[in-house]
Amino acid sequence: MKKFISLITTVIMSTLLFTGCAPTTTTTSAEVTTEATTESTVASTVATTESTTAPTNVHINIAALKGPTSIGMVKLMEDYPVEIFVSADEIVTKIVKGELDVAAVPANLASVLYNKTVGKISVAAINTLGVLYVVETGDSIKTVQDLKGKTILSTGKGTTPELTLNYILSSNGINPQKDVTIEYKSEASEIAAALTAGTSSIALLPEPFVTTAVLKNDKLRVALNMSDEWDKIENKNENNSSMVTGVVIVRSDFIENNKESFDKFLADYKTSTEYVNANVDEASILVEKYNIVPASVAKTAIPKCNITFIEGDDMIKKVSGYIEILFDQNPSSVGGDIPDEKFYYKR
Repeated sequence: MKKFISLITTVIMSTLLFTGCAPTTTTTSAEVTTEATTESTVASTVATTESTTAPTNVHINIAALKGPTSIGMVKLMEDYPVEIFVSADEIVTKIVKGELDVAAVPANLASVLYNKTVGKISVAAINTLGVLYVVETGDSIKTVQDLKGKTILSTGKGTTPELTLNYILSSNGINPQKDVTIEYKSEASEIAAALTAGTSSIALLPEPFVTTAVLKNDKLRVALNMSDEWDKIENKNENNSSMVTGVVIVRSDFIENNKESFDKFLADYKTSTEYVNANVDEASILVEKYNIVPASVAKTAIPKCNITFIEGDDMIKKVSGYIEILFDQNPSSVGGDIPDEKFYYKR
């Protein structure tokens, strides 16, 4: 087993922007970029893992990624044990092995897992919408068109940040390969350092790392909210999609044996997200208590993290539309196929 976990970690470390599969208090890149988990990564995990049986009790094993999705959970963490990870690698392994029942993960990873486990997980709710922002040290970027001819630093090469940026640029008549220069870094801290040093002036960053960077550099400002830019495109095209960052997934066999307990968890999760958004000061204290980010950062970042709880038909419309757009750009980013209706769980 040690050899297996070592192999999985090595493979995923080469494809994910985040590393480290154990819970930690060190803040690295944002969880948006953990969507770098690839089709081959999940395939290798599934292929080498034996099937497991569902728990016989109603204890729920829960995991979340450090960032907005775990921030939205802090109120329920007093009643439910939640493991927090900085990357999706061990979450993938534990879900496939049946060691986790519920997890908050990137939306495209949910699709990858559904395809590679042949429908053994379901998505039950959206917990986070878009958290990507264009920031700059200056005042030159007012619209997406102003990015033409510029150099942009970003994390997420080959992952959702790149897909999102390319989609928004292309939809605004900018060729991502010819009209801009995009330089990819492995860590958000590298980008923040470059902005502070003045070696670069424009970057694409996710929360809560935007807040962390701004607090360290008073010359930095948020120029574009990429969620707003996404919505402008989708409203113009009369589509139903939104930029969906995080979702709640559950193993299908866990639902079959523990539907009532899982539905109660969803209700408590919804209450937690509502509490966090309505009580930022108190929630920030809990965020620091659970070693997600410092309270001072959380207090500023929470209103910008798009923490939410969307389920049912609205969730299905938003997630399916988002996955279709990612599929059109890169089918492997969602596991090679668009999930069918069994992918979605409604209580």
